[in-house]
Amino acid sequence: MSIRNIAIIAHVDHGKTTLVDELLKQSGSFRENQRVAERVMDSNDIEKERGITILAKATSVEWKGVRINIVDTPGHADFGGEVERILSMVDGAIVLVDASEGPMPQTKFVVGKALKVGLKPIVAINKIDRPDGRHEEVINEVFDLFANLDASDEQLDFPILYGSGRDGWMNVNPEGPKDQGMAPLLDLVLKHVPEPTVADGPFRMIGTILEANPFLGRIITGRVHSGTLKPNQAVKVLGQDGKLLENGRISKILAFRGIERQPIEEAHAGDIVAIAGLTKGTVADTFCDPSVAEALTAQPIDPPTVTMSFIVNDSPLAGTEGDKVTSRVIRDRLFKEAEGNVALKIEESSEKDSFFVSGRGELQLAVLIETMRREGFELAVSRPRVVMHKDDNGQLLEPIEEVVIDVDEEHSGVVVQKMSERKAEMVELRPSGGNRVRLVFFAPTRGLIGYQSELLTDTRGTAIMNRLFHAYQPYKGEIGGRVNGVLLSNDAGESVAYAMFNLEDRGPMIIDAGEKVYAGMIIGIHTRDNDLEVNVLKGKKLTNMRAAGKDEAVRLTPPIRMTLERALSWIQDDELVEVTPKSIRLRKLHLDPNDRKRFEKARTAGAA
Repeated sequence: MSIRNIAIIAHVDHGKTTLVDELLKQSGSFRENQRVAERVMDSNDIEKERGITILAKATSVEWKGVRINIVDTPGHADFGGEVERILSMVDGAIVLVDASEGPMPQTKFVVGKALKVGLKPIVAINKIDRPDGRHEEVINEVFDLFANLDASDEQLDFPILYGSGRDGWMNVNPEGPKDQGMAPLLDLVLKHVPEPTVADGPFRMIGTILEANPFLGRIITGRVHSGTLKPNQAVKVLGQDGKLLENGRISKILAFRGIERQPIEEAHAGDIVAIAGLTKGTVADTFCDPSVAEALTAQPIDPPTVTMSFIVNDSPLAGTEGDKVTSRVIRDRLFKEAEGNVALKIEESSEKDSFFVSGRGELQLAVLIETMRREGFELAVSRPRVVMHKDDNGQLLEPIEEVVIDVDEEHSGVVVQKMSERKAEMVELRPSGGNRVRLVFFAPTRGLIGYQSELLTDTRGTAIMNRLFHAYQPYKGEIGGRVNGVLLSNDAGESVAYAMFNLEDRGPMIIDAGEKVYAGMIIGIHTRDNDLEVNVLKGKKLTNMRAAGKDEAVRLTPPIRMTLERALSWIQDDELVEVTPKSIRLRKLHLDPNDRKRFEKARTAGAA
């Protein structure tokens, strides 16, 4: 059977996963009466909750006697480590663009990678039925984007389709007809995307996606570069440097058939398959016949820009809510994650029970933490820090991001002001229709940590911010941090509403009454710039004049809710976020007040 391999590239929320659902339905991959979850490709719980694709996944449809392998790629630059590898597996790309929003930074990120490896794109303008749609302007923006990314003349001569993934149709004409469904898109893929180019020689394949399966062990997905592969065939694994990593036999070959993976008896060059049976081979390694001597070259990966410390939880409440607490299980879990996620870098710290985890952005690290807490892990994590570099002259360089913010005109002033406080440089301001403007900045990554929630507050939830790694540039200088101190519990126990009511003039609380607290735990935000230890355990003194029931209905102001991302961005360098399956608590790095004073003295002396 003839094969086509394509990737679907789109910005977050432009309808990529919904489009794949429709392609599967209309090509007959589902039975008429089969119940299928909406957005079937987003299978991970966090993907479903956040409505984003984190992990790249493959599926396939059959159309007119041709097998089309489709890879759904993540749109967030934080998960770009996935994207770069995926593109080496495919021969064409569908660039899906929202008819109103137009091409966005993440589209730019993935499209830039796709053009660089020589893919010829098909442009599909989605959500054509939106009332604020402007498809003609969007086509011009796409052309300009491709030109800016140094597309070749052949790549700039791209075919265009219009339609609605949700309503299940695509056509060369924006008005329709709609009765042909997705057939025009599938026909165009057969016509425009070349068959996979295959090399001569024995079996060779680069690992692209790694996953752990409870029954089959490690499963590696990739495209067969040359030769054929059968179950029980002897293979070896070569690292990127050409060194032998392991010898073994293939226990099973799985191919994508619709949303199912089915065992096959033979894999041919050009097909995308998953193989099981090896214990060490990982992403970017070459899986090959024992006669092969040289490794295939894998795509280089952009460097991590943000790092955090993952520390064993040593708070007085450690081990009360999770069952995976020790440094050994945390270490094993982190190194297992790094095997399949090449954009992550794990290093053991010189300090006891602590690990440095570096990634593309705080979202990627927050998703890892969220995944771990759902698996029963307890740990403490530090504030994200950016990864600095030094150039040949010893000058300090920091990562700079291109930030695009779409916002209502009335809120543009406060956005410009807040971004300039974060040492951002504005490079473009233009109207984007409907009384909205598009602001483009080059901003230091460290200034953007935690800005998302503040931006939504400043703009009443109307702003859309997108970020993309731009380059390393000279250090931009100090950026102002949090101006408020914190309220700390001075003892362990359960917080009492009466005590919290009496502390309300000191600042807003971040915990509820009846919550377990311990000495050194952050329970509120001080109205002043210093930290203050307070007693939240003190109940009302009882006398025969004042009965226990009197005044018991104290009305507390609702606490400020700290989500994981908000907590990570809000804490200072001497504070940690304690993450357990049930709670997110904030605490000081040193719980003992004397230790805190010593630490502060040493830090002040070091800064002087």
